[in-house]
Amino acid sequence: MIPISKPIFDKKEERAVIKVLRSGILTQGKLVEIFEKKFAEYIGTKYAIATSSGTTALHIALLAHGIGEGDEVITTPFSFIASSNAILYCGAKPVFVDISEEDFNINPDLIEEKITKKTKAILVVHLYGNPARMDKIMKIAKKHNLVVIEDACQAHGALIKNKKVGSFGTGCFSFYPTKNMTTGEGGMITTNSKEIYEKAKLLRNHGMKVRYHHEILGFNFRMTEIAAAIGIEQLKKLDLFNKKRIKNAEFYNKKIKKEGIILPKVRKNYKHVFHQYTLRITEKCPKTREEIIEILKNEGIQTSIYYHLPIYKQKPYLDLGFNEELPVTERLCEEVLSIPVYATLTQKDLQKIASIINSI
Repeated sequence: MIPISKPIFDKKEERAVIKVLRSGILTQGKLVEIFEKKFAEYIGTKYAIATSSGTTALHIALLAHGIGEGDEVITTPFSFIASSNAILYCGAKPVFVDISEEDFNINPDLIEEKITKKTKAILVVHLYGNPARMDKIMKIAKKHNLVVIEDACQAHGALIKNKKVGSFGTGCFSFYPTKNMTTGEGGMITTNSKEIYEKAKLLRNHGMKVRYHHEILGFNFRMTEIAAAIGIEQLKKLDLFNKKRIKNAEFYNKKIKKEGIILPKVRKNYKHVFHQYTLRITEKCPKTREEIIEILKNEGIQTSIYYHLPIYKQKPYLDLGFNEELPVTERLCEEVLSIPVYATLTQKDLQKIASIINSI
């Protein structure tokens, strides 16, 4: 079986973990601080705050910006549910804006019509590793005095011109095993604001600056030393991992030639790091998406659909009374299909996958 994703480790991660275990210091410590510093340098921000997951990074980032009860946060309905759940955790309301079929990201041309007096932030998702149109989004945010939170959980190292995602607004990253780099579980917030940095550190660790002296209501959202040790080694390899993913995507773009299948596009001056390589299986294709999934499965190739449903059609959101109709999102939920693109795929693997798709 060729899996849809695969974490990549070697002896360096193994040695780093063993060193932590032998030290006896397993909770947040010096390695977490080193990882934070190195990750901030990589993204190009002054500060970084390590957390227990990408979800907790989003939650803390929103709280650090004062998002709370009665506030509205504009976001995309086409994402993993954590991006909008984090808004609900704060007592705020997600306001969904339709996406662009060109990049699967929030359509900036539709944002302003959803802004109200209650709107406090825009939560952008750089889906599949493809940067959202931050030039337009940042202009809108500045015009309306809105906070920008970047869900870059799938976009480590993605660029617009020479600026990395996660450095436009307050960035949030995930290190889940499927991501372009991993710590097992883990997350990171990136910011240039000292105020947000200090607030996020308090929220992450039970509101403590001094041990057992609690200044605000906080959480236990800390990263472990084991995760940080893995992250430090993974970060050294991230650019190579991304380079290989991009090369694999370029191979597919050249080789897959099938009527009714739309391949992912990359804008000029944008660096898509291909957390996922996502096809669109349209009505013109001779086989349905489900038939293609079965054909590939029978040939030992795993695929996945990211995502089957808009977030507003998930049960918790229906229970809360969400009743949206966003046509592009709903159509793309019916069309998208992701195929393996991770860094250690062989040329034989890539050729097999492309050939089977072309033979459908």
